[in-house]
Amino acid sequence: MKNYAFIFARGGSKGLPGKNIKPLAGKPLLQYSIDTALACPSIEKVFVSTDDIQIAEVARSGGAIVIERPDELANDTSPEWLSWRHAVTWVQENYGLFDRFISLPATSPLRSVEDVENAIRKLTVVDADICISVTPASRSPYFNMVKQTDSGLVELVNQPSDEVTRRQDAPNVFDITTVVYVTTPTFVLNQYGIFSGNVTSIEIPKERAVDIDDIYDFKLAQVLIQEHK
Repeated sequence: MKNYAFIFARGGSKGLPGKNIKPLAGKPLLQYSIDTALACPSIEKVFVSTDDIQIAEVARSGGAIVIERPDELANDTSPEWLSWRHAVTWVQENYGLFDRFISLPATSPLRSVEDVENAIRKLTVVDADICISVTPASRSPYFNMVKQTDSGLVELVNQPSDEVTRRQDAPNVFDITTVVYVTTPTFVLNQYGIFSGNVTSIEIPKERAVDIDDIYDFKLAQVLIQEHK
């Protein structure tokens, strides 16, 4: 089975400019995802889709194959799903058909090889179209998340069937992480989003689920990496 990893890293970033190649504990952020993919026994090739020359240079020197992403798929409003489709089509045209599409966003540098392998394995044994990664949520829509009503009051986002007086009594809920997504090229080319098919998941501990969006996330990731070393 041909399993290919894809990392989507555009040049523009409002939350943290240049974050994809910003040095994190001694190496570019992007390199963490490339290194993890290269270390996975199940992954045969690693691709980086980007519109940025500097990102492309880092990707090539780091051991990845570069896909030149069109500018119209690299702006703030471009759905990443369309970049997924572009990458799948490009790889099929240049390297032939493959079986598994594995997205490893550059913003999750703390993932482990085991996390990726577990996601690949989960999609193999469960009847699903895509496997995503989740982590236990810090807040619960059944207990301490509210929405405003038309009358100016607030109410719980989700009303549990029984009264919940402790968070531990509420149903378990999870945050979607950017650690790993595993699906098939067919699903990417024929559907329009993650939840347009049957979705399964693997659970990631919080210390490996950091998603870097701004400088505070970046600093947290740096502390965790240094502590791990």
